[in-house]
Amino acid sequence: MTATTADERSMAVLSHALQVIGGWIPPLIIFFIKRQSRFVSFHSLQVLFLELAYLVVTMVTMTFWIAGILLVVLRTHGNNDAFPAAIFLFFPIFWLVWLVVWVTKIVVAVIYSIKAGRGEWAEIPVVGGWARSVLKIGPGGSPVI
Repeated sequence: MTATTADERSMAVLSHALQVIGGWIPPLIIFFIKRQSRFVSFHSLQVLFLELAYLVVTMVTMTFWIAGILLVVLRTHGNNDAFPAAIFLFFPIFWLVWLVVWVTKIVVAVIYSIKAGRGEWAEIPVVGGWARSVLKIGPGGSPVI
């Protein structure tokens, strides 16, 4: 396991914690400022991949929500007496999906901020592996040849 400095741990914590407020921008800035640090790069890149996954899930959810509303409106278009009550079903379901994903993102940010503050090379499931392969680092920060 590669030893980390207090500065590296602080920057890794910031890249996780600031994603809650600033999305992908703070980890991207930290990634480029501290590019020479494998520890900070690893944690920042994980956050960037997590934000990308969050964006994809949000876009897919919004697409289904808008498509559902359009289908309901088009289906009741010719019948002026019918109220599209299905809209009241679509909205809460998709809002709840988006809310669960958002809360999960915040929980992951808190958990991995703590782990980064301890100097752990903790991998966020799925995106951690992507970050390792992009940066070509092994477990504990060891370089992969």
